[in-house]
Amino acid sequence: MGIVSGLLLLPLAPVRGTAWIADHLLQEARRQAHDPRAVQARLAALNRALDEGTVDEAVFEREEERLLTLLERPARSSGRTTTTKPARRRHL
Repeated sequence: MGIVSGLLLLPLAPVRGTAWIADHLLQEARRQAHDPRAVQARLAALNRALDEGTVDEAVFEREEERLLTLLERPARSSGRTTTTKPARRRHL
């Protein structure tokens, strides 16, 4: 990025930063939502709710089907790869 474009785009820095944070929060939420342990815990809670009578059979079946579908298919990737190495920073 050149000095002129850097100066012209400086007012947009907070927006770009906010968009970056929102993107990472969304990726983490998707990862957690598709974590098999979390889905299994939600299935167990759903079974308890059915046993206690707090949900009816129709709601139970719909939610169980959705959760089992989450367990069966892998999480959709957003097209980005994640690495365990920290990103290299460019020194100016």
